[in-house]
Amino acid sequence: MHIHMLALFFQQNSLDPKLMPGILAAVVGFYAVVFLVMAVVLIIPTWFISKKAGFSPWLSLINIVPTFGLLIWLYVLAFSEWKTTQPAQSLTAWQPPPPPAPPQA
Repeated sequence: MHIHMLALFFQQNSLDPKLMPGILAAVVGFYAVVFLVMAVVLIIPTWFISKKAGFSPWLSLINIVPTFGLLIWLYVLAFSEWKTTQPAQSLTAWQPPPPPAPPQA
């Protein structure tokens, strides 16, 4: 209902002071819903990534702070030692296979 009041407000040429509380409630409600959706979209994947990296999954709740929370979370993951259960395979130990032998005539 508040969204309809906001639409009516923008269609009118004059500013009616009686509509301002409803418009403000609609805008605040809209931004609250958008904020909650964005927080859930960021927190769920970071929760699983933190758990797989060996950190406390509660670290993902830092993403409640817009923009800076995600940056802080990324810096924590990038510059700390991961406590995983299996070590990463070394890429230096891998050698390419030898080339095939030339054909014999």
